[in-house]
Amino acid sequence: MQTNNLHIPCYPVLGSVCDRARVNEVLQRFSVQTIYHAAAYKHVPLVEHNLLEGIRNNALGTLVLAEAAQQRAVERFVLISTDKAVRPTNVMGATKRLAELILQDLAVESPTIFSMVRFGNVLGSSGSVVPLFRKQIEEGGPVTVTHPDITRFFMTIPEAASLVIQAGSMAKGGDVFVLDMGESVRIIDLARRMVRLMGYEVLDDIHPDGDIEITFSGLRPGEKLYEELLIGDDVIGTQHPKIMRALEEKLKKHELHEILHSLNLALEQLDCEQARGLLEQAVTGFKPSSDIVDWLAVDMAKEHLR
Repeated sequence: MQTNNLHIPCYPVLGSVCDRARVNEVLQRFSVQTIYHAAAYKHVPLVEHNLLEGIRNNALGTLVLAEAAQQRAVERFVLISTDKAVRPTNVMGATKRLAELILQDLAVESPTIFSMVRFGNVLGSSGSVVPLFRKQIEEGGPVTVTHPDITRFFMTIPEAASLVIQAGSMAKGGDVFVLDMGESVRIIDLARRMVRLMGYEVLDDIHPDGDIEITFSGLRPGEKLYEELLIGDDVIGTQHPKIMRALEEKLKKHELHEILHSLNLALEQLDCEQARGLLEQAVTGFKPSSDIVDWLAVDMAKEHLR
């Protein structure tokens, strides 16, 4: 791959972060110095419907990769986290917070420098509302918004990538970095702005002759109206004005290890209730906003009632 006259070898290697042998092979073969760990199931409703696999990949997969990084003397390990890890109402956010807690635990007396960078939505990325809205507008609408009051933080791809790299370089071990994403944006306002920028008028009660209607589909399982970036109030600045360091609680080592052991058992037994209960025990502020909607768990419950 050639970028800005720099010849950078790029090797696409397939594998799962849950596959300990594969992870070790890759780290050894390429003598990896820095890991930016972004492998996660990030779609909130999809993880609610596949609860156990969300835990396995997002949390336990992080543990596999982090332990391999220590064994292979990787210098730096940067977890790409999310604002949904703060007081989560969904399994996805809770698994990402558990991943943070795992790294905070491993960071103690570790030769590998572990850190986490927590931020919100990235404009134009896979799953972003921007390409979805654009497609809906091009097709003549309607543009679908889940709730009239829902808000989100946004950042551009270049800015997010640059800040993640800079934050990782500042880490001393166990750091939780939070990016300053400015003011949150109402999604309905974003939808209206995009309709107008694309040369159309919003169709509503005020503009009955408009072109594109905006409809509300309702909050999906696990979805919350607004996101936060800090669990507590303890935050200090860094040498970069847009990067803050959060000072947040950790789990005691024995507590974390007991929870991880019990989670593995719950996964083996396909026990969604036990698994989500353990997440609630581990993650401060995790309050599920819906009943368990895991496809397999719901079907198993129906079978049990027959």
